[in-house]
Amino acid sequence: MPAILDQTVPRLDHRAPAKAQAPALSLAPELASGAQWDRIIAEFDEVCQEQLHLFSTARWPSVRQEPMVFRLNGEIVGGALVMIQPLPLRLGALAVSKWAPMLKHADHPQASAIHAGMVEALVAEYADNRGMMLSVLPRASIEPDNASYAQLRARGFQQGSQLLYPNRYIIDLRLSDAEQRKSFAQKWRYHLNKSEKAGLSFEHAEPGRLGEFTALYEAMLDRKNFPDHSAYETVPALMNTEIAALRPELFFVRHEGEVIAGALIFKAGDRAVYLYGATADNALPLRAGYFIHWHIIRWLRDNTSARWYDLGGTDGNHGLHQFKKGMAGDRGVIRPVPPVANYASRPWPFLVGNGAFMARDTANALRRHVAGLFNPAARPDQARDSGQGRAP
Repeated sequence: MPAILDQTVPRLDHRAPAKAQAPALSLAPELASGAQWDRIIAEFDEVCQEQLHLFSTARWPSVRQEPMVFRLNGEIVGGALVMIQPLPLRLGALAVSKWAPMLKHADHPQASAIHAGMVEALVAEYADNRGMMLSVLPRASIEPDNASYAQLRARGFQQGSQLLYPNRYIIDLRLSDAEQRKSFAQKWRYHLNKSEKAGLSFEHAEPGRLGEFTALYEAMLDRKNFPDHSAYETVPALMNTEIAALRPELFFVRHEGEVIAGALIFKAGDRAVYLYGATADNALPLRAGYFIHWHIIRWLRDNTSARWYDLGGTDGNHGLHQFKKGMAGDRGVIRPVPPVANYASRPWPFLVGNGAFMARDTANALRRHVAGLFNPAARPDQARDSGQGRAP
């Protein structure tokens, strides 16, 4: 086990084995408490919602969370929140880390070697020492090639489950108003111009107004008859955190005094993320979606250090694909989330771990099929390979 942060247990030094493909640095791993972890990673460039202890404990309360930080020459350089998922019938356990490992400084001159060192430490602890299958999912890369995923594969990780619609639509936040508008697709720009003549107003709201957004969100789900499989139950805890950098920002659009659209945005790190949006009946003809995103882009540029704005995926909705593709524009990128990367040091953990993932994927496919039977609008209508690469 790694040492416990801020205690006197000596740190373990997981050195890279000879078969490592990357020039991994030797890092010192330490386990942190949940509260320590969230405060530490609030300063990371690669921090994300899914790696927050606050989020994970609310989303998966029965799963054990192990927040692990890594030091190089005494300084914290990265980390990974690992979730320990027991398998049925005491067949073993999975060690799962989503959107990880994270770098504190993405532009560190030894970033690749630090990432490799974190992977080596995770392999040593969870695969070698504890005999688990280690499953890692890196985030989508801004570059055409996902270096983090390539590094995992070179280390011996095997390709696992992949999202049906893996593309993420990512906007460049460091553009002037004129540059950003020019980047938008022509049709997207047309609808934005129309929205600006519709008498809409934009407002940045305090966390205490979350109830207004929740009411709008729930009404939208009822109107569209969509089942909600998201992690919305985690939102109250996120909005109540004392760590300001990790608290999502809330935005509204009004028309004639009535709130008709809203959005929740995660803003920490170098990549802001669109978490949730909600609209009223009259938001579509007023093009409120174009209006709110335009102002969110400008707010993030002027009030955060984020370099990019990740709009998330589409769940196979072609209309949403067209909307996000047009917003990413010429200067943004459309990049896929890579497949899960799985590693086990022994055959049995790999066998039962893959079996567990296959069972989960089958259950999810069945759930989507049943949802489509009850609500045809929930059926995907987007081509599986549409939009990958740089936005045209």
